[in-house]
Amino acid sequence: MTPDAGSRSPAHATVRTPAPPTLRAESEALLAAFIAGGAGAVVGVILTFVARSLALWSPWGLGSWAAICGAVAAGVSSALGFWRSRTTDGQEWRQEIADWRYIVSTVSVMIAHVALTAIGILSLFALLARAFIGVEANGFWTVTLLAVLTGLSGYLSYLSASRMTTQRLTSLLVSFIGIGSLAAMVTTSDAQWWELHFSQLGTFGDLSSFLFNGTLVAGGLLVTTFTLFVDRDLRAVGDGGSVPARRVVTTALVVMGVMLACVGIFPVDVNLLLHNLSASGMALMYLVLLAGGPWLLRGMPRTYFLASWAFLAALVASIVLFAVGYFGLTAFEIVVFALIFGWLAVFIRFLSAARVA
Repeated sequence: MTPDAGSRSPAHATVRTPAPPTLRAESEALLAAFIAGGAGAVVGVILTFVARSLALWSPWGLGSWAAICGAVAAGVSSALGFWRSRTTDGQEWRQEIADWRYIVSTVSVMIAHVALTAIGILSLFALLARAFIGVEANGFWTVTLLAVLTGLSGYLSYLSASRMTTQRLTSLLVSFIGIGSLAAMVTTSDAQWWELHFSQLGTFGDLSSFLFNGTLVAGGLLVTTFTLFVDRDLRAVGDGGSVPARRVVTTALVVMGVMLACVGIFPVDVNLLLHNLSASGMALMYLVLLAGGPWLLRGMPRTYFLASWAFLAALVASIVLFAVGYFGLTAFEIVVFALIFGWLAVFIRFLSAARVA
């Protein structure tokens, strides 16, 4: 036995790095692509009989139908991929998770893939409509584009969900929150929403509000899913693997997820008190994880703690700038949100690196 092997903790011996995608996962993803692409082609044929040509960008144009088909394919494929990954080599630990928790996790992963796919396809057609002004798709292009985009949505979503790790889940979370919030800003019916506060986006009762509140609720579910992976990774990081430390960290993250979801469940025009309490609770858990890091995550490298203190300093500076009137409420809320999710990304990257070190 080498010195390195002998010095490893039991946690290092029992927690393995997730295996790369297996041939089974690749084969199933390709099968999902063929099925989804075929379904998209069928929808295209039906649309061709109903309307000989479709505008690239209109309320019920080709872009809308492509987004619907792609979103459905992404939802089904990501749910199947995430669920079946429990039996993938290196992922057997997921079978120890209670079924109800894994169902919630599957739903959150599915929602994120659905939203990102729909927004991505709509953005693509918005650009195409500006590049090919006045062009309408005939039957051939309707069938082809729907088949290709739906098939790609199914394929990529299946692979993404079946290869999910802590770091990938964090990237999915940050992308989902960012893109969902931007989509709400772009589609809002009130161009002056920013003059009040960030949460104003969730008060209009239209598509913008649905996107904003839905993003927060689904994002909260993703954070709770994220804790399942974090708990496992923490077992391999020195003193961070102790039961009390893991419980504090994962509990704080779960509370953050629940509070984030409650911010969307209770918009300011529905219940201002619960909305503010939820936002404050999320910020409080963030502070606990930042300030308590040196005691809770002793196995993490010194650079991580320097980064955490930098995030804490930025938060304090933001509070001061808001208090003196330099920041408006909207800017302050956006900065705090960016700091929270930016820290999450940094935390997971360091955790992943420390886990395999």
